[in-house]
Amino acid sequence: MRAEFCENNDQVGSHRCGYTQSAADSVADKAVIPKRWRLKPCAHRLKWRAIIQLFEGQNLGTDNVSVIEGEMATISCRVKNNDDSVIQLLNPNRQTIYFRDVRPLKDSRFQLVNFSDNELRVSLSNVSLSDEGRYVCQLYTDPPQEAYADITVLVPPGSPIMDSQEDVVSEGNETELTCTAMGSKPAASIRWMKGEQELTGKMTVDETYDGMFTVTSRLRLTVSKEDDGAPVSCIIDHPAVKDLRAQRYLEVLYQPEVKIVQAFPEGLTREGENLELTCIAKGKPQPHQISWLRVDDDVPSHTVITGSDLFIENLNKSYNGTYRCVASNAVGEAYDDYILFVYDSRAGEGAPQKIDHAVIGGVVAVVMFAILCALIVLGRYFARHKGTYFTHEAKGADDAADADTAIINAEGGHNNTEEKKEYYI
Repeated sequence: MRAEFCENNDQVGSHRCGYTQSAADSVADKAVIPKRWRLKPCAHRLKWRAIIQLFEGQNLGTDNVSVIEGEMATISCRVKNNDDSVIQLLNPNRQTIYFRDVRPLKDSRFQLVNFSDNELRVSLSNVSLSDEGRYVCQLYTDPPQEAYADITVLVPPGSPIMDSQEDVVSEGNETELTCTAMGSKPAASIRWMKGEQELTGKMTVDETYDGMFTVTSRLRLTVSKEDDGAPVSCIIDHPAVKDLRAQRYLEVLYQPEVKIVQAFPEGLTREGENLELTCIAKGKPQPHQISWLRVDDDVPSHTVITGSDLFIENLNKSYNGTYRCVASNAVGEAYDDYILFVYDSRAGEGAPQKIDHAVIGGVVAVVMFAILCALIVLGRYFARHKGTYFTHEAKGADDAADADTAIINAEGGHNNTEEKKEYYI
């Protein structure tokens, strides 16, 4: 611990200060208090305290600046609670750019933007790489206060250069694309896109003698026929530029795709009819040769072949077999087969019409539903009108001694048969 004291002698107008301290405090004080002020009269001690209070009361601040080459940078020196101390701005070589609102440096690119007790703001136009460095905001106190603003100059890369190992590639083969972004600071990064799909390349970065960077990315991919005409882009990411890219379209060669279409007739091939087949072949390059053959036998002698069309007149069953169309280009060849089966001349005539089971099922369902509804209605009707059937033909014959008497005594007898009445309840 340190015990500090100070005696004031008003009669002689002097001060005497002293303190006692531990070894640790002694080391700390030596780090803070200049040697020339140790064991000096009290005036120096009071002066040091005033300087510390001044540093605490006047806060000097600034900001780092990033600027694109050729554009404008602005440096702001700010002071909080200024006591009329002078603000000045120095360049990285410690030359004064502005002292208050006066510019001693003969560089007209520096212009005063604002000057007050609390701020000195200066602009620097047409920034170049030589302007990069640490600028000093200085508050003219004793000793001076300083704050530092680092200016970083961004240099955008030139237009990317995109190249390929080969202009045209066959399906199934591998090709390599390269994209180069030159002369940037800091180094750029490169991304690849094939259509909407992002791909990954291998990137290398080289620094040039002047502190600039050249970045190259290589992309290897195996192509298919679906890649023909697909756009491939390399996209440059850099803080000094947006949406910088290069693009090219893949050109892929692929072997033909072959399909046989029966142009005539539109159904069964019957004896005596004619047959016409068309061979459709597509590829890149377009197939230069299309040929017809009959597998395991010769083509009928009167067959007419014109380019991609095959015509056979007056079919018979001896023409049955497999007919093949073969197309070829510089990449390869492909084929498609058509199996011919010749039916009897009356095949398909008088055949029973096809029954639409769905329609029949629908009709049956409707009929059954109608019958069910009728049964329900009749059942409800009889349930509401049920009762007992009464006649009076045998009334009075219960007590007769024999059958004749019973007939005679029956109410109404034979003479009243027309007056029989029936009652329904």
